Amino acid sequence: MKKFNIRKVLDGLTAVSSSSASPQPGNRENDLIQETLQSEHFQLCKTVRHGFPYQPSSMAFDPVQKILAIGTQNGALRLFGRPGVECYCQHDSGAAVIQLQFLINEGALVSALADDSVHLWNLRQKRPAILHSLKFNRERITFCHLPFQSKWLYVGTERGNIHIVNVESFTLSGYVIMWNKAIELSSKAHPGPVVHISDNPMDEGKLIIGFESGIVVLWDLKSKKADYRYTYDEAIHSVAWHHEGKQFICSHSDGTLTIWNVKSPAKPAQTITPHGKQPKDGKKPEPCKPILKVEYKTTRAGDPFMILSGGLSYDTVGRRPCLTVMHGKSTAVLEMDYPIVDFLTLCETPYPNDFQEPYAVVVLLEKDLVVIDLAQNGYPIFENPYPLTIHESPVTCCEYFADCPVDLIPALYSVGSRQKRQGYSKKEWPISGGNWGLGTQSYPEIIITGHADGSVKFWDASAIMLQVLYKLKTAKVFEKARNKEDKPNTDIVDEDPFAIQILSWCPESRMLCVAGVSAHVIVYRFSKQEVMTEVVQLLEVRLQYELNDMESPDAGGEQPPALPTPGATSSPQASAPQSHPSTSSSSSDGIRDNVPCLKVRSTPLKQSPGYQVELVVQLVWVSGEPPQQITSLAVNSSYGLVVFGNSNGLAIVDYLQKTVLLNLGTIELYGSNDPYQRQPRSPRKTRQPSGAGLCDISEGSTTSEDRCKSPTSAKMSRKLSLPTELKPDLVLLSVCPSRAVNPLDNRDNSFSRSRSSSVTSIDKESREAITAFHFCETFTRKTDSATTPSLWVGTSLGTVLVIALNLPPAGEQRLLQPVIVSPSGTLIRLKGSILRMAFLDATGSFLPPAYEPWYEPNAPDDRDEKDKVRKRRPVSVSPSSSQEMNENQYAVICSEKQAKVIALPSQTCIFKHNITETSFVLRADVVQMSNGICVACFCANGHIMTLSLPGLRPLLDVNYLPLTDMRIARTFCFTNNGQAMYLTSPTEIQRITYSQETCENLQEMLGELFTPVETPEAPNRGFFKGLFGGGAQSLDREELFGESVAGKASRSLAQHIPGPGGIEGMKGAASGVVGDLARARIALDERGQKLSELEERTAAMMASADSFSKHAHDMMLKCKDKKWYQF
Repeated sequence: MKKFNIRKVLDGLTAVSSSSASPQPGNRENDLIQETLQSEHFQLCKTVRHGFPYQPSSMAFDPVQKILAIGTQNGALRLFGRPGVECYCQHDSGAAVIQLQFLINEGALVSALADDSVHLWNLRQKRPAILHSLKFNRERITFCHLPFQSKWLYVGTERGNIHIVNVESFTLSGYVIMWNKAIELSSKAHPGPVVHISDNPMDEGKLIIGFESGIVVLWDLKSKKADYRYTYDEAIHSVAWHHEGKQFICSHSDGTLTIWNVKSPAKPAQTITPHGKQPKDGKKPEPCKPILKVEYKTTRAGDPFMILSGGLSYDTVGRRPCLTVMHGKSTAVLEMDYPIVDFLTLCETPYPNDFQEPYAVVVLLEKDLVVIDLAQNGYPIFENPYPLTIHESPVTCCEYFADCPVDLIPALYSVGSRQKRQGYSKKEWPISGGNWGLGTQSYPEIIITGHADGSVKFWDASAIMLQVLYKLKTAKVFEKARNKEDKPNTDIVDEDPFAIQILSWCPESRMLCVAGVSAHVIVYRFSKQEVMTEVVQLLEVRLQYELNDMESPDAGGEQPPALPTPGATSSPQASAPQSHPSTSSSSSDGIRDNVPCLKVRSTPLKQSPGYQVELVVQLVWVSGEPPQQITSLAVNSSYGLVVFGNSNGLAIVDYLQKTVLLNLGTIELYGSNDPYQRQPRSPRKTRQPSGAGLCDISEGSTTSEDRCKSPTSAKMSRKLSLPTELKPDLVLLSVCPSRAVNPLDNRDNSFSRSRSSSVTSIDKESREAITAFHFCETFTRKTDSATTPSLWVGTSLGTVLVIALNLPPAGEQRLLQPVIVSPSGTLIRLKGSILRMAFLDATGSFLPPAYEPWYEPNAPDDRDEKDKVRKRRPVSVSPSSSQEMNENQYAVICSEKQAKVIALPSQTCIFKHNITETSFVLRADVVQMSNGICVACFCANGHIMTLSLPGLRPLLDVNYLPLTDMRIARTFCFTNNGQAMYLTSPTEIQRITYSQETCENLQEMLGELFTPVETPEAPNRGFFKGLFGGGAQSLDREELFGESVAGKASRSLAQHIPGPGGIEGMKGAASGVVGDLARARIALDERGQKLSELEERTAAMMASADSFSKHAHDMMLKCKDKKWYQF
């Protein structure tokens, strides 16, 4: 396990770092609040990886341990046992894993990589490690085979040779099978790479070798020569034995299968084209696509199974990839959603010379893992218990919540369990190995993912597990396009108009708010009852950023009438329509105005238990300009408000009264306090083509202005599109864009947004987007003596503005009287775009925003009265420890460059820390640790840092990810108790911890992959087979391949590399005496185990000798008096 080099920052050296306490009189706060967190409370390590292995390339199964291993194209290894037991390891080289082989029931695994290295993994420890590696220098590895209960691994190469590796010492044997010796004169040309090696199930001394060109050789290991050669004029893809060792089957590139009798090499006993049309006149059937793999499995009771992938006829255009199961006379063709990478048949026995009794097929697809039940009619699939559907639709944003209310997971589970599909196999999931860890962490954790198709998934992430709880489809509230022409007029995005961009969730009240890419916001309430919504409540908002020569900012009728009709059902217009003189004639020219991007459905909507739509808010087109995408969003259940902003301004919506309370351009928020000189905006003649999908991260062609922000930062030459295609080239965007020096303001040019290349008009440089919100009960102005509800707003130019909220009394009055919102004039400046705001009380404890506890919104009438008297939950403010009332709270504000702690109500900055000079912060969160509270930051240069509160002392700084790609930048989030996560690939979530305590407990929490299991008994050899020879022949491989007989292999052929993986749990003592003792003990245990196995084998041999002599004696008595002709 990789230990990170943590730069522990000495607490006394605060002055040396850039965290400097300002000399304001308020600095005595420093003495009042004792900070509990120290740098030794922090340590960074990866915990678990969830999701489908990205770009899988190979697979193996241990039939005794019941563990599945999957290798990927970037050298990752994922191991799966019973649901909840999974493990991730990585080959350092990052080369593709071309083949995996378990040492069955030994707790070890061999991996062969595309860089021609072979590795031995020890799975008897919670974090598997490499024990040995062997790197081939002169030959390329194409195929490996490790016979059951053998320690000699056959390695086939591109040159057609076979080398033999001792798996215990990882050294090469001198025994080599050269291609020219194998084929001799049977072919004039080179036979091609080795594509298959396996031993005859009944005779370990006979090896079948398949060469790509179509030649198969049966090699006798003892006599070192070929017994038979079988030639066919089509390339071979795979070979499989019948368990009796008398027949084998080959799959070919023309879609045929050839079945050969071992002793008749002249021609195949049978040729089958499973998907070929058979012509009448007995000609060869037309060729089909290659059969990439075939498996031949026998059953005691019925017909054998032949299972194959590929082989479809060429005229099946558009047909999905298929797995074909041939059983007796029936052929089932099972369609798959994605191309097949590999498949394995799971059988009852690990012995190749016994009836196989197949019961399931594991099919590894490019983006899914499917297990088929062979024992049930119709071959149903098993319900997959692993969290492999993260990427069902590409993830576009995510949030992580640790320490949620305890009733949340059961509530989400109960509504989600009704969404389950039917028709799965009734049997237990067959991959059932390993044991769960002993989780000491008991707090509930939830991960929410937003997706490109508009769906939102809730996951239970407690105790390093992950399972889906509930899925919400937000696209249901919009009209569906009936045909191609009728597509929604989504000029903001080309595809995925419903993609989720930002999530705001209040776990206590269960209110959920999502912002989508088509400039729409949907507010949801949680209910356990089904309801029929006749009309989906809709508000349309006209947000614009006007700074024209012809009008002053305040002349623009954007302030709505004081109170639009409350509870208006269809679509109250949020502002006086068309009050701006349009620069060109309006709709006669076909200029779009006052229309949203999506059409909300007009028919009644049946809403199942779970999240139900409360209100839809849509931004509309303004004079031929599409609405700007939403860059920030917040909901507060206590105030009944939702607020969202973009690069034009912000809107505050009262979702209880369904009205827009405030709709302001960013400039108007400042009023007369505006610190910037802004240029008037040049009237635009033609609309710029707006940013394409949320989905293609392509540099250069970007057009929109800051239009698709990541939830946190308005940085990086955007459009910050979201990866909808699982393209590996998604991650090429550089994260530190060249900053354009802004001619408009002579402030520090690091504020200026780097713009995309095609944006020309100058006014976009001074666009100021809204990037952060925080609702809280605090001191709004310097003169305040009491706390009042307010909304803090952060912008991309580093300004924090405060809006005062005047709420009517709770209960009936809240629904009848208007909420009054007014900018307070308070203004705080930081360097860089604002990312996060939070509040502390006078003792330095975290002050959460006010919330209302969850209640059932669709309760029967008699409970309505009780609900009406619901009171807003007052925020508890701890009594101030200072004498005056005026230093009562602290605001913590973090931007992409610095963090500040400000005393309220005096608004003096008491601590300031410059987080980064050369890079910028992508994500910052104020998090609760078990013994204190801190700011956690993730920087674009890959550093993870934590700062103490309120003193902003650096406690941790680790260079965690050397290169940050866009996906990580957009999905990284911190949460309480030292947990964090990000999307490490389009299909996988990586969880990490920055808490020392969790790092120490991790070992206990991880599951065990290896569990001691008895190897099943070998199949019985019947008496006659024993008498006449015909049972399995064993072979002393040691005698053949050992150094004494075979000699040493050439040194230059391969080099041995000892692995880092030692015996686990020995920590620092591994090199000392304790380690040696432990190793000796393990060696003794293993030796004892081998000795006891030897005793058992000897006993079994004696018993079989006894029975043989008894049978022979009986036969002799029977035959004693018979003449030869009587037999």
